[in-house]
Amino acid sequence: MREGLESVSEVTNRPTSRIEAQVLRLRALLQQGQFAAAVADAETLRKEVPENRDVWYIVAVGQRYLQRIPEALSTLAQLEQLHPNFSRLFQERGHCYVALKQADLAIEAFLRAVNINPALPASWSALKILFNMTGRGADADLAGQHVAKLASLPAEVITATGLFSDGEIIPAEQLIRQFLLRHGDHVEGMRLLAKIGMKLDVYDDPELLLERALLLEPGFHAMRYDYVLALLARHKHAQALEQIERLLAVEPRNRAYRITRATVCVGMGRHEQAIAAYREILAETPRAADVHLSVAHALKTLGRQPEAVASYRTAFELRPSFGDAYWSLANLKTYRFAAEDIVRMREQERAADIGIEDRYHLCFALGKALEDRGDYAESFGCYRRGNALKKSTMRFKIEPIERNARLQAAVCTREFFETRRGHGCDSGEPIFIVGLPRSGSTLLEQILASHSQVEGTTELPNVLRFVAEFQGRDPDSREPRYPAILERQSAADLRRLGEKYLADTRVYRSGKPRFIDKMPNNFRHIGLIHLMLPNARIIDARREPMACCFSNFKQLFASGQEFTYDIDDIARYYRSYVQLMRHWDDALPGKVLRIQYEDVVRDLEGKVRGILDFCGLPFEPACLAFHKTERSVRTASSEQVRQPIFKEGLDQWRRFEPWLGSLRSALGDLVPATEEFMEVSAM
Repeated sequence: MREGLESVSEVTNRPTSRIEAQVLRLRALLQQGQFAAAVADAETLRKEVPENRDVWYIVAVGQRYLQRIPEALSTLAQLEQLHPNFSRLFQERGHCYVALKQADLAIEAFLRAVNINPALPASWSALKILFNMTGRGADADLAGQHVAKLASLPAEVITATGLFSDGEIIPAEQLIRQFLLRHGDHVEGMRLLAKIGMKLDVYDDPELLLERALLLEPGFHAMRYDYVLALLARHKHAQALEQIERLLAVEPRNRAYRITRATVCVGMGRHEQAIAAYREILAETPRAADVHLSVAHALKTLGRQPEAVASYRTAFELRPSFGDAYWSLANLKTYRFAAEDIVRMREQERAADIGIEDRYHLCFALGKALEDRGDYAESFGCYRRGNALKKSTMRFKIEPIERNARLQAAVCTREFFETRRGHGCDSGEPIFIVGLPRSGSTLLEQILASHSQVEGTTELPNVLRFVAEFQGRDPDSREPRYPAILERQSAADLRRLGEKYLADTRVYRSGKPRFIDKMPNNFRHIGLIHLMLPNARIIDARREPMACCFSNFKQLFASGQEFTYDIDDIARYYRSYVQLMRHWDDALPGKVLRIQYEDVVRDLEGKVRGILDFCGLPFEPACLAFHKTERSVRTASSEQVRQPIFKEGLDQWRRFEPWLGSLRSALGDLVPATEEFMEVSAM
């Protein structure tokens, strides 16, 4: 087989479609030396599937074999516009430059290839030769080490790594799982499967796989770094800090390790320490736009807005297409873009070569900038485009959420709780604030955290982690183990679970007697919370449905909250939430205090006194002056809760009323009947 011509279908031994069968035929022509026929047929097929990566690649390879190098380079340039992260296009470009005897350009191309996909033996072999030719002996030795390493690995691991690196996640997973079933504890295979799990947002398996692999090969530093990232993804900051410290003891100047340690500090609430670490790195690499962004995030969390703004602007000035930097400025909610900024954002968002992540960040930033200027029609168009782009990157389905709500109601009945009275850990330290994002939960957190006895933490992942453990490593969405598994938990089990929750969350606290867990999605698990911590207080932050749902639609979240990128999903999620909260009210009467955001705005003192009474806390005037409280706030409302309440924001959604007919219809009877609503055909 000629180098680089293997395909997914050849790995799995079956074509997956008519087009894939055609691709296999074209590859066979190349392997048989029928280059002209392969190119001609591929160019014909390309008219039918103009974005197919493999067809473009076959054209380029065939053109090189025919010594039509300029045409091959032109084909590769067009392929790069469509698939900029395809490693083999850069490898092929390297081969073209070798044919042209342009060593420097060949080296650059091969390096880009292996930076995307380290499992390219041909690229490493070519680099070894080219480095030796150009007098770069140390680099040649390093490339030779990679050649030797790949030669020692099974073909399945190399192929699966290549598939994974080029974005073919599912075929890579299938291949490496089959390999591990046959070969057991193969360290590189386990590491690759862990990386695939991380890519698929499944974090418990990667953690366990990497733990096991490190027992087999504790000196494998790159794999230990993967383990740090897996721990971070599961919000296990204390364990991640321990592991990154081990790596830094070996390589104290490693830039990736230092940045990751600073990120761990952010996760633990040590923002000043993180800022100092980031700035030390910036002193060495002042043009690192991503590090400027990280500094800005930490400054924003601490309430140092002018410094944060300056760092965000530096980030996109260094990288003009840096969508996250523009969105982060917009996400301050109080920042207003200048006209020239909007022009720049429009230009970047329209650029042909911009990646999808930068594009949807820019769409949301433009939506906010245009909303602030009163251009609601174009603003809504930007929000809608950004949501569609973001949704296209995800695999979210609303049905499992709705199914879970029904199962919670079926299992966690009033009788179920009565028979378990007195179970769990009796601590009254936690105060849970639940509900939907953008419902006023950060405001309630800030009010409570202004009390001398209450610690404000963050959206703690611990309850969701317990749920994941109950669900098991291979959850069946049709017949899930949770919440039915709650019926099998003994009094001792539930007490241990409550004690573990308190122990695991201690890292986020500084010693105050009470603390807040503001994970909004915990509303789905109030039954579990009550079983393990029956004396915990639970507050439901509720907001008028149209306002809440639209506020979610125009919010780009850093992670999670995948239901927010589609109007129908948002409405169904809101309905499921309301129905489940009604169930908790019935099954656990008096357990949950419902606080309507609009009522807090209209009667701050009355609602604050009610909240404090519910939590068993004495009234303190500082809770009314919550905007003066200096603390870290990590959510999208961080700057808003540092200002006094203003009533003007209650009905901001009405500016977009002409385009929200589908939302209003989907919410149905949840929207108060007294509201006047006019549906206008627009956009």
